[in-house]
Amino acid sequence: MKARLSKRIAVSLVLACTGVTLVGRAVAEQVLKPQITQDPVSDVPIGIQNLRFGMLDAGINALTFHSMDTLFTTRTVARSGPVWELPREEHALDFNYQYDGKTFQANQFLERSYTNALIVLKDGKIVFERYLNNTNDRTRFIGFSMTKSITSMLVGCALAEGRIKSLDEKIDSYLPELKGGGYENVTIRQILQMRSGVDYEERYDFQNPGVAASSFVEALVKNVARFADAARTISRKHSPGEVFQYKTLDTAVLGLLLERVSGGSNLAAYMSKHIWEPIGAEADGFFIMDGAPGVGREFNGAGFNATLRDFARLGLMMLNMGVANGQRILSSEWIAESIRPTDPAHSEPRGYGYQWWTIGNGGAYMAIGLQGQYIFVDPATRTVVVKLSYFPPADKPASDETLAFLKAASVWQPD
Repeated sequence: MKARLSKRIAVSLVLACTGVTLVGRAVAEQVLKPQITQDPVSDVPIGIQNLRFGMLDAGINALTFHSMDTLFTTRTVARSGPVWELPREEHALDFNYQYDGKTFQANQFLERSYTNALIVLKDGKIVFERYLNNTNDRTRFIGFSMTKSITSMLVGCALAEGRIKSLDEKIDSYLPELKGGGYENVTIRQILQMRSGVDYEERYDFQNPGVAASSFVEALVKNVARFADAARTISRKHSPGEVFQYKTLDTAVLGLLLERVSGGSNLAAYMSKHIWEPIGAEADGFFIMDGAPGVGREFNGAGFNATLRDFARLGLMMLNMGVANGQRILSSEWIAESIRPTDPAHSEPRGYGYQWWTIGNGGAYMAIGLQGQYIFVDPATRTVVVKLSYFPPADKPASDETLAFLKAASVWQPD
């Protein structure tokens, strides 16, 4: 009798913990977060939709920023061939930097600035490499908008191959589906410079969603649309070339262009052949996709993932004016053009080239991704720094302190 009673109590406890009554009816129901309840309905599981929507949030982004392959469909950028071995001469970070009127030791910076991984190269040698928060040299981190700079590299490859005849050609001559909208008669160069003039604000107010917020939810959270679809119907706000306005949609259009001219390939395969294999990457990279296999496209505006050292190899290739692993990947002319600010008179404190941020007029430049992702290159001191972070959303102090650290790391001369 006691045994039967104990068993019944145990079963009741299990059912209570799982939210099921003795008649098998759920007492709780998982629901979508309010900001993503609007139609259309998605086949993506509710739990995954909620995680995707909240992946930027402080408190979980230290994990989600290196776990994107658990949240999204992905497409591999495969490595192959000899690895570009990076020589090593490790040193302690024995320098100081100034921020907000105070002096800090460089070794304080990692925790102060929400760092997941940091690497510093001087003249092609690794002088510092560190991983935090259960990451290591095999962890693949999301680059967010550093992916835009990679897209620029791919445009350079397509131009060199003759797949794109000229940057001054109109985008709708390659993508006729853009005729009649804001992108009609906009040149490839103007899109590279974020001067398309289309009416797209990089604003993610999910209570009052514009094009950017709606595209994020529909394409990346729900997978019911492709991120670049908005380019077909978007209107024009400024004359092409007139105004710089940062737009992920511009980069998505460049991704469509690359897909269209790749000869029946896809963006990941094109990148594998023209950059990832010849650069001597040590691990496969991957893009997150904006839909299921067969319909989704690579999210080339902010969705590339790679290891810390492979991001560093991209920076080192740029520093070497297009040469990596003994091979020329991009022409020196393309590199120089990519990192030249479009409007030098207004490049303080930052300017913009072909999807690369420039730093004043000192020659240094960066690929920058949301919430603290950086590939920093300074030709004057032969320095490359990659910092992969988990900044809280819209944390400008962390960004400002990182820039102060990068400038100090650039002039640092390890003993």
